[in-house]
Amino acid sequence: MKLHIAALLIAIVFETIATSALKASDQFTKLTPTLIVIFGYAASFWLLAYAVRFMPVGIVYAIWSGLGIVLVAVIAFVVFGQKLDLPAVIGLGLILAGILVINIFSNTTGH
Repeated sequence: MKLHIAALLIAIVFETIATSALKASDQFTKLTPTLIVIFGYAASFWLLAYAVRFMPVGIVYAIWSGLGIVLVAVIAFVVFGQKLDLPAVIGLGLILAGILVINIFSNTTGH
């Protein structure tokens, strides 16, 4: 796997952790979750900055935000018990489909 792809995937993990910690931070009133949010986003953006050196920013952002949305929705369902209705599930499926189309068929991803 190319380093910029790995950086993008790790950036998605950091962003997902940081976004999930937002709920636990209780509007930044709890120290540990707040530090996780700050560190997670900082690490994610640093890795994104590396990925955009090798891939178009629009593609990087589409993959980063799209997978982040889906992963945060899954974590919210599993960890926080938040429910999704059918239109939300369909929408998340369409986001995943878009990411797959970009990665499988587009030459702009640098794979």
